[in-house]
Amino acid sequence: MLVTDDQSVLLFVNEAAGLIFPRARPGSSMRDSVPAWLSSAHGRPTGRGVPTVQGPVDDRTYEAHPTVREDDTVVWWLVDDTDHRLAHAALQVERERTAFLTEASNLLLSSLNLERCMDVTARMAAEHLADAALVIAPSRGRELPVVTCLRGGSPSSSRIAADPDQVPGLGEALQGFPPVPSRWIDPAAAPAWLIPDGFGAVGSIVITPLPGHGVPAGALVLLRGIGTAGFSAEEEVFARLFAARAGAAMSAARLYAEQTSITNVLMRDLLPPLLHQVSGVEYAGGYRPSKEHERIGGDFYDVHPASTEGDGSLVVLGDVCGKGLEAAVMTGKIRNTLHALLPIAQDHQRILSLLNTSLLNSHNTRFATLVLASALRDGNTVRLRLTSAGHPAPLILRSDGRVEEAATKGTLVGALPQVTAETVHVTLEPGETCVLYTDGITEARGGPMGGTQFGEERLFRALEDCAGMPGEAVVERVQMLASQWVGTGGHDDMAVVVISAPRSHHLSAVDGHTRGRFTA
Repeated sequence: MLVTDDQSVLLFVNEAAGLIFPRARPGSSMRDSVPAWLSSAHGRPTGRGVPTVQGPVDDRTYEAHPTVREDDTVVWWLVDDTDHRLAHAALQVERERTAFLTEASNLLLSSLNLERCMDVTARMAAEHLADAALVIAPSRGRELPVVTCLRGGSPSSSRIAADPDQVPGLGEALQGFPPVPSRWIDPAAAPAWLIPDGFGAVGSIVITPLPGHGVPAGALVLLRGIGTAGFSAEEEVFARLFAARAGAAMSAARLYAEQTSITNVLMRDLLPPLLHQVSGVEYAGGYRPSKEHERIGGDFYDVHPASTEGDGSLVVLGDVCGKGLEAAVMTGKIRNTLHALLPIAQDHQRILSLLNTSLLNSHNTRFATLVLASALRDGNTVRLRLTSAGHPAPLILRSDGRVEEAATKGTLVGALPQVTAETVHVTLEPGETCVLYTDGITEARGGPMGGTQFGEERLFRALEDCAGMPGEAVVERVQMLASQWVGTGGHDDMAVVVISAPRSHHLSAVDGHTRGRFTA
């Protein structure tokens, strides 16, 4: 506490104030005894309007609160607010850092693209943590994928043929080891490839790993130029917090890319093939899974060319119990088994018996219905042998618009010890068609009331209007009508395969092929 008169002369100095202001004594002038920020504050006011002021004393800060008494003397109460100010400043810094980390997390997690994650990491690090930043991914061969960004600039990607061990701590960071303190890194020893164009001389460097999910995601390099304060220990710790978030996002993006690649590879054998003409017989197929966001399900079809001359191609269309990915896995097993049985492709009963035994001996409890068709070109006609195993019977569309149901029936596979089935022979004249389909089409519910099945009668009428059409046109019409009937409602998997005896003029018009490819 200090007491002064209206001439700024000290009248009283208590013991605590004497320790703070050693030159303050009763009778001395405030101008000679206390800091300028306090003496000037005492000199400015007139009357009773003395303000509260703050200012430093050595390494501390104080608030001076005045009280004007009746005799116009002023009592200055000094309060040490150093800790309060430091706590307030620290709280402000933490708020800013928390906001930065939140923004970084939102931006990094908004994409599962690895290149975008690296760009965001480099840009945010350059804007908030350093003058420039480099994000370095693990090497691919002899090159390091690097994203570089200057403060205020845009990220740029490159591949650099460099040895990371040239930079202290970089090789270790790329392997996921703890970071090397920046004071151990000599900025003058930084290789040229580490310094962005136009950056100038490097004053300090921080290198921290980007930790991933079990495997390091890369390394983050922060650069500050000469004339800029070096990285404090607290800043290095904060850089690691940011790097942890960035590394997790990059690792998730890389894992997603790898899983997508694996899924695409595995999906190739599960997706229905695109069909074309084989050995003078026209094939067309269409598939719609039960869920629009899925590409595979429980319906499947294949066309296998004849292995020897004189044998017909084997057409398979089936429906596994259930839908979605689990059903698709089962279809993959069935398709692989049927592929292994191609040497006996002309013996439908034996194929079904062996497939049935295989399914019964597996741990899978799903069953399936199948229809097999062997198709052989004979002059201008196509001879068919059709066998149904618990599946809707094939439909024959004659050139005059009549629709006939093939007289084949049998038991499903994968449920009973023995499979029985009847095989029928059908001949297709030029322009005639055999339609194989799954019950997802006839059992599709929709229509004006939303709950009526599409049914066999509507399918028959739809096919009657397709007389003389190419196989692809028949498939497209059936799919279109079934989809319109269902609308936006739910439905089972839908599959349809058409086998046609082409007209001679159609063969010459398109060189004997429909569009697409064939996979066996």
